[in-house]
Amino acid sequence: MEKNTILLGASLPLTGINSHLGRDVVVGANTYFSHTNARGGIQGKKIEFIQYDDKYEPENTLSNTIKLISKDDVFALFGFVGTPTVKRVLPLISETNIPFIAPYTGASFLRTKDTPNIVNFRSSYNEELDALVEYLTKQKNITRFAIFYQNDDYGEEGYIALSNALAKRNLTLSAEGTYKRNTLSIRHAIHEIEAAKPEAIVLVGSYKPTARFIEKVKEHIPSKMIFCPISFVNADALIGELHGQGENILFSQTIPSYDDFYSKEAVEYLKNLTFYYPEEKPSLVSYESYLAAKSVVTALKAINGAITPSKFLDKLKNLSPKTLDNIPLKYNHAQLLNQVYLSNYVNGKFEIIQKYEY
Repeated sequence: MEKNTILLGASLPLTGINSHLGRDVVVGANTYFSHTNARGGIQGKKIEFIQYDDKYEPENTLSNTIKLISKDDVFALFGFVGTPTVKRVLPLISETNIPFIAPYTGASFLRTKDTPNIVNFRSSYNEELDALVEYLTKQKNITRFAIFYQNDDYGEEGYIALSNALAKRNLTLSAEGTYKRNTLSIRHAIHEIEAAKPEAIVLVGSYKPTARFIEKVKEHIPSKMIFCPISFVNADALIGELHGQGENILFSQTIPSYDDFYSKEAVEYLKNLTFYYPEEKPSLVSYESYLAAKSVVTALKAINGAITPSKFLDKLKNLSPKTLDNIPLKYNHAQLLNQVYLSNYVNGKFEIIQKYEY
């Protein structure tokens, strides 16, 4: 029997230290799915997006994913959050061959030729860190880099990507400090990094520990050190934790800012978000999730006849570059976006100062 809905499922953090990220992914995606359903859905079918909370713990992600695939019988998995969590379910995803779309991570192990059923939306951590190092070495003449990172697969991905970006420019890390996932235990990391007197610190963590780290380092070291959070840190949540204090922070984004009024996508996102989630503030995470959802819907709408996973993957990988107006799509390295935007937080906005294409 053919189903009357297209069921998508996610495992993501809806409680705990990273709940802000999971919530924003759900809000952004559901804003566009609701907008689509209100206009008749796809071939008369509504999109339904179900989520289970994994608290950003890999074992929970595994049990949630088994449930989504075997009990809920989802059409595709969409919008998972995190590197260690996704790594835990990678064997299951490879084995079942279910479409696994737009996970919120830049991990390199999701960008190989071995898993054609995985389509990433965002640029990789390799690209983000290359862009940060390129900008800081060329524009700011910085040579002393340190890294603050989460002590797991996510942190390791960031650490390796940063080391590679530095090696490419004949540089090495001056210092490193780690903290344990889902904790705020940052004291040891500060001690390790402070002594090296770096000029820039790359931040590969979650927003709460990263915010505490920035505050503490600023207390101890009043100099003009530049803090560089990568996109997973969740820029809006970080600025919230820092009470709007964005001085000396260079943000890395995988999409342009949502308050770009020259972009049709940004204007549409803000309008639909206000309509479907009047209580929610816009954020880069929910905007990215909205754009990923729009790409999914565009691919589904392009299918003729029965909607199958293989037809869906084919249409998604062959979307028109102009699908998202001025945000170019091109399926390359198993991902649709291949840009990195660097921004500063000025007068309540993320102002893009540099863009890199990969």
